[in-house]
Amino acid sequence: VQVVESGGGLVQAGGSLRLSCAASGRTRRLYTMGWFRQAPGKEREFVAAIKYNGGSASYADSVKGRFTISRDNAKNTVALQMNSLKPEDTAVYYCAVDYSTVVHTTIDAYDSWGQGTQVTVSS
Repeated sequence: VQVVESGGGLVQAGGSLRLSCAASGRTRRLYTMGWFRQAPGKEREFVAAIKYNGGSASYADSVKGRFTISRDNAKNTVALQMNSLKPEDTAVYYCAVDYSTVVHTTIDAYDSWGQGTQVTVSS
């Protein structure tokens, strides 16, 4: 399975960005898709994830109320709408696929990863 992110960039604090992720190849019918991020000098951390049917989502406390995850199963894509961005949101954002119907928040639960897209929020 290939996972490709897009939509990163530079934005001022308070602004918005929308990240997209496409999964291709031998994707299974039921799977969870998630977003993680890694800031310089820090460990990769969970941001958000959404169940295969879009009926259940989970968010890190730091992004609740500002970020929204959504998916389009017909296109095997997931999006992360990021509003009210803060400088501390600056990181490389990674999309990942978990061949499970459970929404996991840990890195080791995910099976396929993208290369990441840079998000930089200036103050």
